[in-house]
Amino acid sequence: MALAVAAVGAPGSITGVWHNPKNTVAVQTGPCGVRLCGWIVRASDKAQADAARAGAPPLIGTALLRGYRVSGSARWSGQIWVPDMRRAFGSTITMVDADTLSVKGCLIGGLICKSQLWRRD
Repeated sequence: MALAVAAVGAPGSITGVWHNPKNTVAVQTGPCGVRLCGWIVRASDKAQADAARAGAPPLIGTALLRGYRVSGSARWSGQIWVPDMRRAFGSTITMVDADTLSVKGCLIGGLICKSQLWRRD
């Protein structure tokens, strides 16, 4: 478990503020116990309206990335919460470089997956 904390806190690590490809959401990553989590710190009006229509709670402060643990070199596994669907799905995060994350979420045991490249703010 100490490995997870060291990986999260290391210089040039995954810790920071990241935004999705359309820049509609910014997520602050950091430790949550011995795991990695990410909380929404900024959301566009459209993202907030979409979440509200789906009956999701307000986005700001919500944990979007939940319970990630180190699962390889520059790779973490956990769950990503999709506000519009009000569900969490299995997910992996891979650090592509110091300023890019590949965030992948999967349904049905990994049969249907979607990936996005997130950039550091």
